[in-house]
Amino acid sequence: MKTGGLHKLSLIDYPGKISAVVFTQGCNFRCPYCHNPGLVYPHLFSSPVPEHDILSFLSRRQGLIDGVVITGGEPLLQPGLEDFIRRVRDMGFSVKLDTNASNPARLEGLLKAGLIDYVAVDYKAPLRMYHMAAGTAVDTGDIVRSVTAVTGSGIPYEVRTTLFSGLGSDDITEMAEELHMMKAENYFLQAFRPYADCGEDLAPREINLGRLYETLCGFSSYGIRNITKEEQCHYVCYR
Repeated sequence: MKTGGLHKLSLIDYPGKISAVVFTQGCNFRCPYCHNPGLVYPHLFSSPVPEHDILSFLSRRQGLIDGVVITGGEPLLQPGLEDFIRRVRDMGFSVKLDTNASNPARLEGLLKAGLIDYVAVDYKAPLRMYHMAAGTAVDTGDIVRSVTAVTGSGIPYEVRTTLFSGLGSDDITEMAEELHMMKAENYFLQAFRPYADCGEDLAPREINLGRLYETLCGFSSYGIRNITKEEQCHYVCYR
């Protein structure tokens, strides 16, 4: 498995657990607001972190952390993913997977094998404009199949959308309606914030919290993350 990085301790990436975060190299999407271009574009890749080094580190953290988050890039592109997860679980860690939902067959295999304890699915845009948010052609049938597999799996999960300039309030409403059709119950929004290599033009339009929460309140758990204090920072509501 090609691993581009390891974050040794996180209190926020795995809900309710202390975790380490493993970043895989490579992605089949080219989202314009991507925060990890060094894991997406091959010409930006650094030397992979040897898998042995990651497993050795994790073996020394048994009893000190609860879980391992596997993110990217897109982890489901990695041919050695299943074996890596099994080795991590054999150490007693639970596993959270972050995915862009483009590979439903691989995702369904992991779920059926009981290898995943929590899934975070990125839902980029309304299906009709998915290609715009993903930066490439997308089979939206794969997205629907993946989300449906996760919502029907019986394991903890969340669906999440990054708010950026390409999405308006009407788009979020449309996405919520689509997710209800896929039996999603847990939906979170996260505001894109500009950083050094990604400009202000991608920042979300003015956030209308009232309308967004009105859209989200049909879900069992929901929230808006990564907004400023003035925008009511990190407000999360559970019905």
